[in-house]
Amino acid sequence: MEIVFTIDKLELVAQQIIAQQPNKVILFNGEMGVGKTTLIKQLCKELGVLDATSSPTFSLVNEYETTANQIVYHFDFYRLKNEMEALDMGADDYFYSENWCFIEWAEKIPNLIPEHHSVITIELLPDGKRHLKLIHL
Repeated sequence: MEIVFTIDKLELVAQQIIAQQPNKVILFNGEMGVGKTTLIKQLCKELGVLDATSSPTFSLVNEYETTANQIVYHFDFYRLKNEMEALDMGADDYFYSENWCFIEWAEKIPNLIPEHHSVITIELLPDGKRHLKLIHL
């Protein structure tokens, strides 16, 4: 799936992503400020998370429950120094839990990513629109 969108169409974009039935472990790639966290918040809403969502920059992971009693984990590994820190916090247990795992800055933990995952790459275009690409691995 590949689309170009404006931020005001984020709800529709999140619906389209869910309709693609991505793997439950999704890596979010893109420059800082491109909208990864904003998209994750909208995906959580589309999945039925009613609680307020925020970036787990300092806690590394936030956990949410959907109205269908599914669990969504949102990871932000930007501040990690090495993969051992992720292992120490039990990241591999989360990734293989069969719950939704939305991972920002996954390039910090390349050896911990499950074989079957999806990748969303977001790029900011010169006109302010975003180019999004979703692939399944």
